[in-house]
Amino acid sequence: MADEAQSANQGDKGEKAIIPQKVYLKDVSFETPNSPDIFTREWQPRLSVEIDNQSASVAEDTYEVVLTVTATVKVGETETTAFLAEIQQAGIFTLKGFEPERLQRLHNVYCLKTLYPFACAALSDLVTKGGFPQLVLAPMNFEALYEKRRQRAQAGEAESAQQ
Repeated sequence: MADEAQSANQGDKGEKAIIPQKVYLKDVSFETPNSPDIFTREWQPRLSVEIDNQSASVAEDTYEVVLTVTATVKVGETETTAFLAEIQQAGIFTLKGFEPERLQRLHNVYCLKTLYPFACAALSDLVTKGGFPQLVLAPMNFEALYEKRRQRAQAGEAESAQQ
């Protein structure tokens, strides 16, 4: 994938180019539905993280990719919600000269790998400003996630064809 990450101006020779144009926060949400009571409880958090992504064409060879990270923390035996935080980290990428299958892989691996550290930092900052301990998310292997999703889709197609 390193050979694809070239970002030099390539002209119109049919060469491949990957050029990150912009990284930005598209949407942010933070809720503490049980404050201030939640701050008086013993802090034994249970974290749940959901990750989603979307991509859309914004111009020829240029795409907006959005990584959504939702973190929910619950505490206590009653599973009381401490906070729910959601970040939509977006980026605009020029991806030129790639066939559709490779383009899909770039959206789901390269672009998400680029956006994820920004989303983690924004999420951690948001949680800290909300009065909670810093939230540090584990690194994600977007390549493995993409392959797993692709294999499930292929298995689903094969199963559908057999019926």
